[in-house]
Amino acid sequence: MGQRVGVVGATGAVGQELLGLLHTRAYPLDALHVFGSPASAGGSVPWPGREPLTLEALEAGALRACSRVFFCAGAEVSRTWVPRALEGEGLVIDSSSAFRYEPEVPLVIPELNAAEIPARGLVASPNCTTTLVALALAPLHRRARLTRLVVATYQAASGAGAAGLAELTAQTRAALAGEEVHVEHFPRPLAFNVFPHVDGFLPEEGWATREEMKLTWETRKLLDLPELPCVATCVRVPVQRAHSAAVFAEFAEALTVEQAREALAAGPGLRLVDDPQAARYPTPLEASGADAVLVGRVRKDPSCARGLALFVSGDQLRKGAALNALQIAEQADR
Repeated sequence: MGQRVGVVGATGAVGQELLGLLHTRAYPLDALHVFGSPASAGGSVPWPGREPLTLEALEAGALRACSRVFFCAGAEVSRTWVPRALEGEGLVIDSSSAFRYEPEVPLVIPELNAAEIPARGLVASPNCTTTLVALALAPLHRRARLTRLVVATYQAASGAGAAGLAELTAQTRAALAGEEVHVEHFPRPLAFNVFPHVDGFLPEEGWATREEMKLTWETRKLLDLPELPCVATCVRVPVQRAHSAAVFAEFAEALTVEQAREALAAGPGLRLVDDPQAARYPTPLEASGADAVLVGRVRKDPSCARGLALFVSGDQLRKGAALNALQIAEQADR
């Protein structure tokens, strides 16, 4: 039996990726509704691989009638409309940050904690960067218990949406032509540059950015380590798609590099790419469009007694967002 599926935010990057995955993964559909603002109602939205869909006005009754509702439209929309969707009997999967930190709302990566997915109600999908890092950490944590985490991320322009990708393209063309580079969406020029500024700064968190705190808060919740010492520096880089991260993890028990590679190679949702002699390691170019999260450069961290270093690349629109949300629904259907 198919599901009555609703997608809020179908015109955005994550929503478009989700619609494509509904088609390519043959998700069982009884009906598919795509919702937009009243001004956009009646317009069409592309459905990759299928005929365009007609946008419907976001309305409580239509949301309640859906058995699976995906929110891909940002925290403000979710805060307003998720409670209305929850008045129905279906499962609501929210990809925004609106409810991730509520104690009663499960934060789920199916490969880690599928047992927390309810039959109905609300499930939060983690931030894209957190998902990629936590997926790589999970098999190591299960073997040796994570005790400390340091992360530096390298986040693609498309992580800031279509506007971010368009700005990188325009800036690159202008710079190569010797023309003035205009900054509109990002805080600094991104073409031929990097900057450690993803999302806003939080003075109450010692001027960490919200993105950095998302990684800390969500990793603690996903791995059930509420006191985990963790620090992150999140950096925007001039890459079109797919995020990367340098991960430095310390464990309670000793874990050899060989044991770590073995655990990562067997980890669900991961692909070990780790042959330095052949220049084989994760890159965002290779990760772009892939479902698996790539992990490599696995080595001992000599700065601590039981530390490991590794490098991760993953498509932030697929496993980092749309694919993870759809896998939550697929798991709930079983």
